[in-house]
Amino acid sequence: MSLHPTPIDPIPVETERVARAAFPHGTVITRLRDGFAELYRDEDFQALYPRRGQPGLAPWRLALVTVFQFLEHLSDRQAADAVRSRIDWKYALGLELSDPGFHFSVLTEFRARLLNTHSEYLLLDKMLGHFRTRGLIKARGRQRTDSTHVLGAVRDLHLLELVTETMRAVLNELAAVAPEWLCGVAQPAWFERYARRAEDWRLPGGSKEKREAYAQQVGTDGFALLDALDAESTPAAARQVSTLALLRQVWQNHFERSVDGPPRWRDSAQLPPVGERIQSPYDPQMHYSTKRSLEWSGYKVHVTETCDPAAVHLITHVETRPAMEPDMSATAAIHARLAARELLPREHFVDSGYVDADLLMSSQRDHGVSLQGPVRGLSTWASRAGYGYDLANFSIDWEREQVTCPQGKVSVGWTTKQEATGQTRIHVRFGRGDCGSCPARPFCTSSREARRSLYFHPRDQYEALNAARARMHDPEWKKRYRVRAGVEGTLSQGVRAFGMRRSRYIGLAKTALQQTLAAVGINVARVVQWLDGCGQAITRTSRFARLAPGGL
Repeated sequence: MSLHPTPIDPIPVETERVARAAFPHGTVITRLRDGFAELYRDEDFQALYPRRGQPGLAPWRLALVTVFQFLEHLSDRQAADAVRSRIDWKYALGLELSDPGFHFSVLTEFRARLLNTHSEYLLLDKMLGHFRTRGLIKARGRQRTDSTHVLGAVRDLHLLELVTETMRAVLNELAAVAPEWLCGVAQPAWFERYARRAEDWRLPGGSKEKREAYAQQVGTDGFALLDALDAESTPAAARQVSTLALLRQVWQNHFERSVDGPPRWRDSAQLPPVGERIQSPYDPQMHYSTKRSLEWSGYKVHVTETCDPAAVHLITHVETRPAMEPDMSATAAIHARLAARELLPREHFVDSGYVDADLLMSSQRDHGVSLQGPVRGLSTWASRAGYGYDLANFSIDWEREQVTCPQGKVSVGWTTKQEATGQTRIHVRFGRGDCGSCPARPFCTSSREARRSLYFHPRDQYEALNAARARMHDPEWKKRYRVRAGVEGTLSQGVRAFGMRRSRYIGLAKTALQQTLAAVGINVARVVQWLDGCGQAITRTSRFARLAPGGL
C-alpha cells in the first residue's frame, strides 16, 4: 500500500444532518472532530508508507479509528464494526452513512507500520502539538510522574512447564521451516512429551525425585536437539530459528551438563535472580517483579502528566519498561523524551523511587528541570540504632580534601573511586591511632576495624542530596508536594477505563504502543471535557466524613 496525501474533506451533508439530529449535544467523538478537524493529516504518516504501489486507506482516518478504539477500549473487530454502524464515528471520520468500512485486520497492519518505523509516539506527539498550539499545555510548567504494573499477555509458567514449553516452542518452529530434517532428528518419545501443551497433561507430581527425573529427561532432549542443530549438515534455516537463542538461555539457566551422565537440574539457589529469568518462551521480554506485597510478571509503565493549576491535566509521556527495572532508571529517559517534544517542565514531582543524587544534578544541569521528590534516608547502623555519629556529624573540607570527626580528628586518606555501577564515590579514612584510642569509638563505628571510614558522593551531588533532605522538613514544600498525589487518579482512570494494567499484545514494543495509545485516549476524554467547560473534579468526600470535627 502506498500513500498519496489528500486533503481532509468536509463531513458529508447527510452524515452531519443525521448526527446532529441523533446527538444534539454531541458525543466525545463528534466534539473532538468539531474542535480538532485536522488532528491528524496524511502528511503526518508519509514515513510509514512507500511512495509507489496501490493506494491504501487514508492514514488519518486509521489514526482516528485507533484513537477511538482505545478511547472506548474496543478490540479490532469491535472498532471495525463501529466504523460501519456508529453515526458519530462516521461523522468524525467524514464518511457517508452508507460507507461499508474496512476489514479489522487493517488496524493490525497500521499498528505494525507504527512499530516498524519506530513511530510508536507519533499519534501522541501530533496530538500534543495541537494542544500546545491551542494553549492547553503551559511551557515550563509543572508535571508529575508515577508508575504501575502491567500484567503480561501470556501465562507465567512453573519451572517444569517452562522448560517443557520452551522445547515445544522450538520444535514447532523447526517443524515449519525444516520438517524433513526434524523428522530425522526427533526421537519417538518427543511426540508424546511435546506434541501437546504442558498444561494439557499431568506433569510428574508427588516426590521430588520424580520431578527431577522428568526435568533431567527434558534437559537431555534439549541438549540432543542443540547438538543436532550445531552439526554442519543441519540446514541453515533450522539454525536460524528465532527460538534457538531462547532454548540456549533457558537450558544454561536451568541445567548443568554432565560429560558422562544426564544433565543436572539446578535448584533454586543456583538460578539467576528471578527478575532476570525468562518466565515464558512465548514472551521472553516479560519478567517477574515485586513491589512491596505485590508480585507480577509483565512490564512497568511510567505515566507523566501536566499538573498546572486551573489547566487541563494532559499526559505528555508514557514510558514502558521491563518490570524488574527500578523507577529511577526511567527518569533520564522521560526528561530526554520531553526535551525532544519541547515539553520539559520547570518542576517535576515524583516519589522517592525516581530520585537519587546523580538525577538531582543531571536533571537541573542538562534540562533545567527541578526534580521534586523525597530522598531516601541514610541506611547506616547509627541511623537504624537511633544514636551514634553519622555522616552528617562529620565536617567536610572540600578544598583540602579532608574530613573532621566530631572529636576533632582529621582524616588521613581521601580517594575518589569508580564503582561497578559507574557512579563516583569518595572514600575517606581516619588514622588507626586516632580511632583506636578514641573514647567515643562505640558511638562512631561498630566495625572490628581499628579506624572509621566514610563513603559519600562528590561535592555537587552531596550538596544537592543534603538540600533535598533539608527541604523534606519544610512545611511549605510539603504543601506544594501534595500535587504529586493527583497522578494516582490518572493511573486509576487508565486502569479502570482504558485497560492499562493488562497487556493486549506480546512483547515490550507492542505493550509500549498499547500504553501510549491508551494515554492518547485519556487525553481526548480530558480535552473534550475541558473545552466543554467542565472543570476538574474534586476528591469526593462522603457525607459522614464531612461531619468529622475539623474535616478529614
